[in-house]
Amino acid sequence: MKKLIEKDKHKRKLVSKLETKRIILKTIVRNKNFLNTIRWSANLQLSDLFLNSSKTRLVNRCILTGRKSKLTKSFRFSRLVFLKLARNGMLTGLKKSSW
Repeated sequence: MKKLIEKDKHKRKLVSKLETKRIILKTIVRNKNFLNTIRWSANLQLSDLFLNSSKTRLVNRCILTGRKSKLTKSFRFSRLVFLKLARNGMLTGLKKSSW
């Protein structure tokens, strides 16, 4: 799982690094006021960017285990780790209820 976490960190760095360039190129491509040659060259530059630099390639993963399914959004833990930490009282403000 450590390898997946490292890959995810690398993807997030790429996205943050190339985000402004991608936004600028997309606005040039969509703007009808530019010449077609400028828009075409912007489109080519956009296609030459890394695939992993787009936001849609990012996957939310658990901080501890690296699982990608069943995440709690507020804590960024998978459900299994969340329940384990909540039972042990490691999360502040949470207590296991019983009735």
